[in-house]
Amino acid sequence: MRRPAIALVVILLGLGLFASGLGWVLDTPRPPVNASRAERLYLGLCATCHGVDGHGTWRATLFLIRPGDLGDAARMGEQSDQYLIDIIKHGGAPLGRPGMPAFGATLSEDDIRALVAYLRTLGSTGRRAGS
Repeated sequence: MRRPAIALVVILLGLGLFASGLGWVLDTPRPPVNASRAERLYLGLCATCHGVDGHGTWRATLFLIRPGDLGDAARMGEQSDQYLIDIIKHGGAPLGRPGMPAFGATLSEDDIRALVAYLRTLGSTGRRAGS
C-alpha cells in the first residue's frame, strides 16, 4: 500500500517541477518601466516568435515556424513600411507568410505604425529591445 502512495507523490512532484520549468522557459520578457507603447506591443505580441532582439527564438523553431529576422538591418531595409503594415494588420497568409498572425482587429492604425517604426530600430547597431 505504501509503494503506490510514494510513487504517486513522486509523479506529482515530477509533474509540478516540469510544469514550473516549462512556465519559466516559455515566459516572455517584461518591458522595462520606461518602455514606449511600441516596445510594449512588440514584447507582448511579437517577441515570442521574433525574439527580444528580432532575430527569432528557439520557441518558434520548436514549433517549426521561421519568423522573419527583424534584427537584420539589410533585410528590413528592403521591406517597405506598407508591406510591414499589411503583414501586421492582415497576417502573413495573404502575403505568402502563413505563420504570421493578423493583428488588425487587435491594434489600431496608430499602434501598427508605431510598431513598424519600432521594428526599424531593431536592426540598428547597439539597439536591443528590452534594454
